[in-house]
Amino acid sequence: MHGQPTDESPQEIGILLIPGFSMMAFTSAIEPLRSANRMSGRTLYRWLLYSTDGQPVEASNGISFMPDGPMEDAGRLSKAIVCAALGAETFNDRRVYSWFRRLARFGTHLGAISTGTYILARAGLLDGYKCTIHWESLGSFIEEFPQLEVSAKLFEIDRDRFTAAGGNAIMDLMLTIIAGEHGHDLSAAVAEQFIHVPLNDPDMPQRMPLRRRLRISHPKLLAVIEQMEVSLEEPLSREALADSVGLSTRQVERLFVKYLGKAPSRYYLELRLKRARLLLSQTSMPILDVSVACGFVSASHFSKSYREFFSCSPRSERTPTVANTRPT
Repeated sequence: MHGQPTDESPQEIGILLIPGFSMMAFTSAIEPLRSANRMSGRTLYRWLLYSTDGQPVEASNGISFMPDGPMEDAGRLSKAIVCAALGAETFNDRRVYSWFRRLARFGTHLGAISTGTYILARAGLLDGYKCTIHWESLGSFIEEFPQLEVSAKLFEIDRDRFTAAGGNAIMDLMLTIIAGEHGHDLSAAVAEQFIHVPLNDPDMPQRMPLRRRLRISHPKLLAVIEQMEVSLEEPLSREALADSVGLSTRQVERLFVKYLGKAPSRYYLELRLKRARLLLSQTSMPILDVSVACGFVSASHFSKSYREFFSCSPRSERTPTVANTRPT
């Protein structure tokens, strides 16, 4: 057995499941706690599942969970975690916000995993705290909450608030919490049980490197694409992109066609349109503002380009019919 608990009494942890929550996010939070109990030989953690009304909650993969009760039945909790994913950007339930505010007044540590960060932010519970969110929602989240200190880290722990981007980052968050409360040896033993190599640096980027994502290795081509990705609102000219890597515009053109099968102007346009689609589906920004945020000089050009690429108008994205393309 590994580690010694710092307190004889187990921590009571409440997990609020939001409809459409990510199963991976949920299990990545729960399983390290279960394993910590097993490896320590003590009940260090207990957890209870809640929904807003005590009724079953369906995850994004269609599997339903029966909670232990409605959130109003929760007693004193050491930690409360909101688990979300699909639709969190449009979730709006004042009862949930009030519940988390009440827990905060009692000193409960509050956490959000995957896109659950939206919910704590709307409750006003992340003001003055560092936080993070899944990379696919990062831009939209910053647009909606410009006053918050938002990072692109895998996870953030700031005093009595903790947030994680999603997927394996949640397991790394929980392992870090276990290490802080019960020692590194126990945390390492839990990680080993899951054949998981913990990330020692939460500052590592959420997204895989461009080299792996695009399966290309040409350094100058990758450098141009990186410039494009960070300059969507104010697109750089062909000349500026080429100059940044010491090539001619013709040389850059050849690289894009050879490795990506399209001209750099087309690749850049598609990056901006994909960014626009996220803003349309995840925020309430006016369509004109979305077009400006994605580097389009006119709404008509934006609408025309959008329709040609996605075969639908920007306005139709406000009522999407398929929701299973959101963060994990």
